[in-house]
Amino acid sequence: MTLSYWCILIAGLMPVLTIAIAKYGRRDFDNAEPRAWLDKQTGLRRRADYAHRNHFEAFPFFAAAVLVAQMADAPHEQIDTAAVVFIVARIFYTALYLTDKPSARSAVWIVGYLSVIALFVIAARA
Repeated sequence: MTLSYWCILIAGLMPVLTIAIAKYGRRDFDNAEPRAWLDKQTGLRRRADYAHRNHFEAFPFFAAAVLVAQMADAPHEQIDTAAVVFIVARIFYTALYLTDKPSARSAVWIVGYLSVIALFVIAARA
């Protein structure tokens, strides 16, 4: 399995990890209505939930880009590099979201987004 495929797995796990941060240590979590409970949270828990949601939003575009590049038989090193850049950007994105640094977070989000665009460009050039 290529490194870029492992990156798809990591990207798929990121929403689970961030929602765990939002729920951790709270005995009043309502599993019957988790979204209503999450909407009432503030601070770190709220930001962790928002990061969770954004990870879900980013995942399909990234996974599709990796698969398209692989199907185009693009150079694996280039695919792997762009995929790792995406994952590293998403890790920093999450840290910046949790620590409430919105401007830096947006800049890192752009890096991740551009890495996905790069995957499509890599596929187009194959």
